[in-house]
Amino acid sequence: MNKKNLSAGLAGDILLGGELSVHRLGFGAMRLTGEGIWGPPQDRQGALAVLRRAVELDINFIDTADSYGPYVSEELIAEALFPYPAGLVVATKGGWNRPGPNQWTHDATPAHLRSAVEGSLKRLRVDRIDVYQLHIPDPVVSFEASMETLAQLRHEGKIRLIGLSNVTQEHVERARKIVPIVSVQNRYSFADREWDYVVTYCERNEIGFIPWFPLGAGRVAGDLLERIARAHEATPMQIALAWLLRRSPTMLPIPGTSSMEHLEQNVAAASLRLSDEEYQKLFAVPALVASR
Repeated sequence: MNKKNLSAGLAGDILLGGELSVHRLGFGAMRLTGEGIWGPPQDRQGALAVLRRAVELDINFIDTADSYGPYVSEELIAEALFPYPAGLVVATKGGWNRPGPNQWTHDATPAHLRSAVEGSLKRLRVDRIDVYQLHIPDPVVSFEASMETLAQLRHEGKIRLIGLSNVTQEHVERARKIVPIVSVQNRYSFADREWDYVVTYCERNEIGFIPWFPLGAGRVAGDLLERIARAHEATPMQIALAWLLRRSPTMLPIPGTSSMEHLEQNVAAASLRLSDEEYQKLFAVPALVASR
């Protein structure tokens, strides 16, 4: 790994909501918690060190949620980085309850969202959250009621910009009738493009798309990734990230890890450039997998 190429800035920039410019390779802070996304990490000092190293590597967009821990991820971010360096954007989310490890229950009621925002403000030690995302629409709560609550909190100055997570294009369109939407966070990768049409919609409307994604897509994907990775003297994860960055200028990947080594490997992907042929072969992977 060439240490000179370790800068998230090499991925280019994206402007969120016409207000906040961030590099197009961020950091997802979910994996800094304990097993089952529950409780504190086994190595607290290690988790703090990873966060500080992320900022040293020019990452200026960190994504978290009150449900990660719960609360642990937000607390770690504040402990490691407060007072925050100029230009660092911390995005968080609300809309889940956490009854136990690997357990998630919906709650996007207005009362819960208001309480969640107040809690995140305290844990992150800020007066206003840069980007606040509805973590997931609640099937038993009016989506409009959830969005109107976030719009009101924005009006009160507690939220600067609003994003969505785990949504359809219809959700985005409905939300935009209530409040400007600056980002959408859905599962997405070269090998899992169920939400391709949402990526296209976001690009057309200058909305950031924040992919969270698995690498797995069967043997075809694995073999192809390995071949392209060898050609670039890179890892499969780096190739997957390079593909995402090439897919759309609105793409803002947030690979997460609790490992310093993996963090540096992920940031190194910002300098990788795939050939047209490599990009197209990876683009075709879902069709290949489906035909097996």
